Amino acid sequence: MKEYQVVLLKGDGIGPEIVGQAARVLEKAGERFGFCMKFEEALLGGCAIDAAGTPLPQETIDKCMRADSTLLGAVGGPKWDGLPGNQRPEKGLLGIRSALGLFANLRPAVIFPELREASPLRPEIIGEKLDIMVVRELTGGIYFGERGRRTLEDGAEAAYDTEQYSVPEIERIARVAFSMAQKRSRKLCSVDKANVLESSRLWRATVERVAQEYPEVELNHLYVDNCAMQLVRNPGQFDVILTSNMFGDILSDEASMISGSIGMLASASLGSGRAGLYEPIHGSAPDIAGTGSANPLATILSAAMMLKYSLDEPEAAAAIEGAVSEVLKQYRTPDIYTEGARRVTCEEMGGLVCEYLAK
Repeated sequence: MKEYQVVLLKGDGIGPEIVGQAARVLEKAGERFGFCMKFEEALLGGCAIDAAGTPLPQETIDKCMRADSTLLGAVGGPKWDGLPGNQRPEKGLLGIRSALGLFANLRPAVIFPELREASPLRPEIIGEKLDIMVVRELTGGIYFGERGRRTLEDGAEAAYDTEQYSVPEIERIARVAFSMAQKRSRKLCSVDKANVLESSRLWRATVERVAQEYPEVELNHLYVDNCAMQLVRNPGQFDVILTSNMFGDILSDEASMISGSIGMLASASLGSGRAGLYEPIHGSAPDIAGTGSANPLATILSAAMMLKYSLDEPEAAAAIEGAVSEVLKQYRTPDIYTEGARRVTCEEMGGLVCEYLAK
């Protein structure tokens, strides 16, 4: 029997609850499809600060480097908001992505038929379906550029953050996006701000050059402000969106709300190897931690992405996605509840997915 080593980074807030349910589902998938999951826990974020004095202990990096893949819950919360920027929980998340060489973030925005009514957009705007893949560069750009504070000549305090991309960084993320587009509808939209930013002008020129390697993929460009508008005006025009770290962070959250709930959307962070970091795109939601009302489905769908992209278990991944779709026909957590459905807790939702997965 195949055996996979997976590190669980439960993190903060609702993280332990949602990761716990995703681990249950992975174990059930292993029972059905003939593989064994071996889990090892490690600290990241606020819980790591409390236990080890740093948001990213070296032990966590070492465990993740040895594993076949990593599943993350969420990090952060108001408890740590007063810490300096380089000591906050989110710094651990940026650090583990960088330490593992994960430069490509895949964020699918999909509307389940059962949740069409949860979208804030009218049905005629959504069209027949919504299936967008946002490919976000993950380890460059303004989040990793030079930053600091200084006092100006007039005595005023100022702060700065630097956006910088190199040609190799742009080339490698562009190839990920073009390869993804090849397997889908062969349409790629590259998003930048080339009318203002020099880094975006380099981005656009490099993407156009890489496009010559993929003549069967249709490439177009949009400024980020126009893309944000088009996502709510006509989301069906998009298939694969390629963009930078900060723009991707914003646009993928917008796309998630179009799909009905940020609590439903998974993500995968990948590098040059097969191992990756998988996580829901929502935050740690400390206000509902421990109440049983967290939605574990984004984390469960992240686990399905892990099976597909890192562990080469596509049948198990498809079965989990199918089980989620079946469960949604009758059951909802509070964030996606609609009249006529049955309201369930986080643990109950995980159990229902396991139940349908076993059928």
